[in-house]
Amino acid sequence: MTQPKMKIKKGDEVIVLTGRDKGTKGEVVSVMPTKNRVVVQGVNVVKKHQKPTQFAAGGIVEKELSIHASNVALVDPKSGSATRVGYKTLKDGSKVRVAKKSGEEFGGKPAKKEAAKKTAPKKTAKAKKDAEATEDKK
Repeated sequence: MTQPKMKIKKGDEVIVLTGRDKGTKGEVVSVMPTKNRVVVQGVNVVKKHQKPTQFAAGGIVEKELSIHASNVALVDPKSGSATRVGYKTLKDGSKVRVAKKSGEEFGGKPAKKEAAKKTAPKKTAKAKKDAEATEDKK
């Protein structure tokens, strides 16, 4: 059986819907699609009694545990409240996540085509020699 695609990505701003930390907003630190769980910064913080090892000292360490993805919702970029996620295909063919409440797009990674345009082309050995020759003439 195939796993469903997670609509929550690393770095997203989410709000907790249920549980001890209900109403808390935080950033997604990591996503576990196979378990359908997410780790949110500042949410589900527990104290773990850590045994000393050769590399780290022991003691009581606070760490964030994962929570189920159904217990969090993305924060609407416009209103700041919880929203569901939809998808929209742009004219250039890229697929973008959209907030159902406001219709705003969620900030994502730039398309590969745009990123390629921003980088300067690499100079070949011949181009470098030509550039040096023009500088020497001046």
